[in-house]
Amino acid sequence: MQHFPIFLDVAGKAIVLSGGSEAALAKLRLLLKTEAHLHVFASDPAPEIETWNTDGRLVLTRRPLAADDLAAATLVYAANEDTAEDSRVACMARDAGIFVNVVDNLEASAFITPAIVDRDPVTVAIGTEGAAPVLARAIKRDIEERLPQSLGLLARLGKAFRAHADALPMGRIRRDFWSAFYFTSGPRAAAQGQSAIEATLEAELAAHLAAETRPGHITFVGAGPGDPELLTLKARRALDEADIVIHDRLVPSEILELARREAVILSVGKEGFGPSTPQERINGLLIEHGRTGAQIVRLKSGDAAIFGRLEEELDAVESAGIGYSIVPGITAASAASAQIGRSLTARGRNSELRLLTGHDIDGLAEQDWQALARPGAVAAIYMGKRAARFVQGRLLMHGAAADTPISIVENASRPQGRSLPSRLCSLAEDMVDADLSGPAVMLLGLSPRDAATAAARIAIPAKEHA
Repeated sequence: MQHFPIFLDVAGKAIVLSGGSEAALAKLRLLLKTEAHLHVFASDPAPEIETWNTDGRLVLTRRPLAADDLAAATLVYAANEDTAEDSRVACMARDAGIFVNVVDNLEASAFITPAIVDRDPVTVAIGTEGAAPVLARAIKRDIEERLPQSLGLLARLGKAFRAHADALPMGRIRRDFWSAFYFTSGPRAAAQGQSAIEATLEAELAAHLAAETRPGHITFVGAGPGDPELLTLKARRALDEADIVIHDRLVPSEILELARREAVILSVGKEGFGPSTPQERINGLLIEHGRTGAQIVRLKSGDAAIFGRLEEELDAVESAGIGYSIVPGITAASAASAQIGRSLTARGRNSELRLLTGHDIDGLAEQDWQALARPGAVAAIYMGKRAARFVQGRLLMHGAAADTPISIVENASRPQGRSLPSRLCSLAEDMVDADLSGPAVMLLGLSPRDAATAAARIAIPAKEHA
């Protein structure tokens, strides 16, 4: 992020603009919405600028900008549509230590003016670092269609009511009050005018003052395989409402950023054969925060109910008398099969699908190897990077064909995802050669649908087998 977005208080401050034609008009139409004192310097100003000067909306000086004119300025705009004059103005502003924007010159500008959706006092600013103004305008149109004109009135009346709302305790109850007003009762009342909105605020406050304290609740959320766009709508809503997010190691930052900025984010990562947060500690955190009345999201990679130790945590919170709910997520096997273009089940091939773990609490996990060795068997093996040679040996020992296809999929659904076509006879060697660093799933019995496409996705080509 090159340009950090902020909202600058310009009420009563001087903003200086140099220029008087189309570029200047475009900036002034936006600046006139502020409470700043506008000073325009132009030898030949457009008629609209003359009119705004006559109406007292800005101060027009009919000459080029001079250094002394910047004495009290907070911001400067160079909008002369003349490279030499804009450069002169920018140099004067920089010498005076004032932020300057040179219209249509990103490199020379200390700040940029974003596309703005105005529902005063609600303001949405959209910036693209100057890279795609057309995209910014398209986003602006989309947001404008979604935000009703009455939103500004709701926000103004809500702002005036804030002192009364302070009677509610900080935290969840106060957020629930404002949420109910802005998203439910307020919009309904807006059609009837200001008095109806004010009455709604009073009614909501009374209801929330009388409401019982909301008990703590834990939502076990499947974060999916890593792509934020694969989160369910219910998962997004839970993150938006959470006071505390307790997450696993494999949950990427792009998903954690969807939580409220005020939420407490706690990492309780576990790593196979590496440093881990003890399960008892995780259970203790859930109970400790749940008893305070917090709304908690326990965020697990993939689907929480598949190799996510969900049962252990459910037993703990249920024993503590804390309410919970479960939001399923897309498991890694589904994302991996999508990445290689294969279905996990197919008529005439397999009528069952097995989800296996490469290791369990006792070490390398034993399975029904005889069933897995049958022709057409399909299984997704989680956490199997270190178990590849063990799996290979057990399957061959129980009669599996040496050329049984296996797809190794790393970082399924993520931008850095890759797939490695392999066969049972070379699985262990292929796994070592691939040098996997991210989470991986082995899909036994499945090869990528398009070998050429699969080869383009992988860093290590599959070995040729006799």
